[in-house]
Amino acid sequence: MKQTSLYDAHVAAGARLIDFGGWAMPVQYRPILEEVTTVRQRVGLFDLGHMGRVELRGPDAIPFLDRLATNHVAKIPVGAIRYGLFCRENGDPIDDILVYRGEDHVFVVVNASNTAVDLDWMRSHVGRANVEIVDRTDELGMIALQGPNSHLALAEVVEGVDLASIKYYRFGYGTVCGIPNVRISRTGYTGEDGFELYLPNALAPKVWDSLLAAGSAHGMTPIGLGARDTLRLEAGMPLYGHEIGPGMNPVEAGLGFGLALTPEKANTIGFAALQRIAAAPTRRLVGITTEGPRVPRQGHKLVAGDRHVGFVCSGSVSPTVGKHIGSAYVELGLDKAGTALEFELGAKRQACSVQELPFYSRTRR
Repeated sequence: MKQTSLYDAHVAAGARLIDFGGWAMPVQYRPILEEVTTVRQRVGLFDLGHMGRVELRGPDAIPFLDRLATNHVAKIPVGAIRYGLFCRENGDPIDDILVYRGEDHVFVVVNASNTAVDLDWMRSHVGRANVEIVDRTDELGMIALQGPNSHLALAEVVEGVDLASIKYYRFGYGTVCGIPNVRISRTGYTGEDGFELYLPNALAPKVWDSLLAAGSAHGMTPIGLGARDTLRLEAGMPLYGHEIGPGMNPVEAGLGFGLALTPEKANTIGFAALQRIAAAPTRRLVGITTEGPRVPRQGHKLVAGDRHVGFVCSGSVSPTVGKHIGSAYVELGLDKAGTALEFELGAKRQACSVQELPFYSRTRR
């Protein structure tokens, strides 16, 4: 397994490590539900060094990426970030991505398990485009702070930039722990306010330790991937291989904000298929909650009477909602909030009800 530059820090902190996308990553340091609460109420620190980081340069970088990405790259303002996807001709997602529009480059963050696939996909479509595709995953570390105190914690170690000036889905540059020109973005995968830092891998341990020391006054602790999965599910955010992937398209997943289905994007790979699906969807991604003792899990079938009407994509115990929750595809007509369904547990069934996603939004708490 690959290791991020923070591997030794995780071992020293007593983290339980697992294989995630070919990387040895911390799944938890403390009980997962405690870590979820830390992020919701205070601030958590995440190692995201396993995520893929790719830089595109050259005069054709933007039109090239517009051919592959579902969002409209040419319309992204400099300094802004947009969500999108790479899709195949049939509309199936290859991956979901974040696109950063720089002054002289485009920066793309992809999922760890799909980095090699994404790179192959991009390189196989270069053709005559004047674009340089640079994999910076092994060069750059990636650390994230998430939670209502993230601004306070990061401000302790940042100079040269006003964090308040970096709005949601924007990025800038500053000096972090004495390291100049660190890319600082404000996105997140938990539903909370937060920041991502991109810096040389060799310096990531220094920044990690400094952030934990400075952030302790604000309740900061390191957080593993187990809590991150529950947090993103509560916030209604998709995970490749669960809510999107082969046979699970972004239209029915409710990701229309990342799809530019306009005539000027007609040459984007997968455009025609996504338009057809948008015109006649057959199902929708929804939330489900259950008062029963079992957590809905990926692959559980949803039933209404004697009919299979959908399937579960993800599930978790939710300390924020106070119930067992899940995401699921349900056929249209049975996708309205409050609809009573059941999910199968072998020969048994457990009652659940449909709920709109997300389960949690910081703007509504």
